[in-house]
Amino acid sequence: MGQIAPLFVAVITIPLLIKGIGTDRFGLLTLAWMVIGYFSLFDLGLGRALIKLVSEKLGEGRLAEIPELIWTALFLMAVLGVAGAAAMFALTGWLVTSLLKIPVALQTEASNTFQLLAWSVPVVVLTTGLRGVLEAYRRFDLVNMVRVPMGVLTFVGPVAVLPFSDRLDVIVLVLLGLRIVIFLIHIGLCHLVVPGLLRQISCSIRLIRPMLGFGGWMTVSNVVSPFMTYMDRFFIGSVLGTAAVAYYVTPYEIISKLLVIPGALAGVLFPVFSANRASNRSQAARLFQRSIHWILLGLFPFVLVATVFASDGLRWWLSSEFSLNGTRVLQWLAAGVLINGVAHIPFAFIQGAGRPDLTAKLHLAELPIYLVMLWLFMHQWGLVGAAAAWTLRVGLDTVVLFVISAWLDSDLVPTLKQDALILVLTLVVLAASCWPAGLATKITFVTFVVVCFVLLAWNYLLSSDERSFIHRRLSLFFGANTL
Repeated sequence: MGQIAPLFVAVITIPLLIKGIGTDRFGLLTLAWMVIGYFSLFDLGLGRALIKLVSEKLGEGRLAEIPELIWTALFLMAVLGVAGAAAMFALTGWLVTSLLKIPVALQTEASNTFQLLAWSVPVVVLTTGLRGVLEAYRRFDLVNMVRVPMGVLTFVGPVAVLPFSDRLDVIVLVLLGLRIVIFLIHIGLCHLVVPGLLRQISCSIRLIRPMLGFGGWMTVSNVVSPFMTYMDRFFIGSVLGTAAVAYYVTPYEIISKLLVIPGALAGVLFPVFSANRASNRSQAARLFQRSIHWILLGLFPFVLVATVFASDGLRWWLSSEFSLNGTRVLQWLAAGVLINGVAHIPFAFIQGAGRPDLTAKLHLAELPIYLVMLWLFMHQWGLVGAAAAWTLRVGLDTVVLFVISAWLDSDLVPTLKQDALILVLTLVVLAASCWPAGLATKITFVTFVVVCFVLLAWNYLLSSDERSFIHRRLSLFFGANTL
């Protein structure tokens, strides 16, 4: 909910922003948001490394060592953030005058904007580290208490400026002020959660190497994985033309929003896997299996509906042309999203086990295979080939992640065999769901499959305590409504 809530605000505020500052300035603002996201890579994975190392200390009961660990990480992140800011200052002139082709009338304003963004890089990087501390302590209540208002204010803040100015540098100045406030709030929250944090300010050289070792491999995955996600769009534009990009990107943007479910779950599980890996392996294996079951429960009904009603939905929402060109694309991508959602759990498990090098090497090995497959499939089957290549790539990724997880922890082998069988069966059902024709037939098919899925999930996917928990919650809900 912390990630989804700001999207509802964006739906309302973005039209107001476009009207208030114009298309050119809004385009620059979206680029500004993107640049901040990209330059956050200057933490070199130290935020994730900090979550893991603090979680391990908590799992081992070595609480006294945590403040020194946090301050060492924050020192490194501050240095890297300043380096990122310096790089952005140096690139501002090239970005404004050459790369982005900004109109002359807006170049001064744009230059001021990017310089302000450069000042925000250290703040963003350090906030990432402090948020990692809260996540390591599993205080996701505090994380979202800050994340939701920040996400909302990212969109509301620029709108609030409009009565006074439509200049982009003024808007970004307000956003920079908000980020500084959020940074200070994170310091206060970490002080509350970590005893003695502000009293034990010290750094340790011996901690730098393990942090950079873990974070460096994290950075490889953080760079290569998004590259594979977005490279298909450039291929489509170069091979099939820019008009075809819309027929691919629109279904992708719709169905990929479902990944917020496994993404949020994996974010919660990463510190738990890190803490339990050494002290409670059976608990880690149990969480692994239950998490995959809950992802299947959360994703499969939505993916099924998207697959069955792909043609009708695209036609009703957009046009017959989008339906003609995007139906099979959406159906392939829907299967890929289900597979990719499941892969979030072994990915978090492997990194929680302290082996981010394995996921990074996997991504590096996948990259050339995927690019060749994407090129061949697109020339053979067009947009559908691009969607099929992406889905097969995430399928390969998931299989290898399962194998690596089993190699790291043999307790997972029975779990993984069962989960693999369940995933294969759901994919077979999705393949069958592409063929029903006629609205009445589709509704009947979806109803039948969902009822069967719920019955099977209740009896075989959920444990007895999970069934009891759901039963109690439903009883309370319906009892409250009756009262």
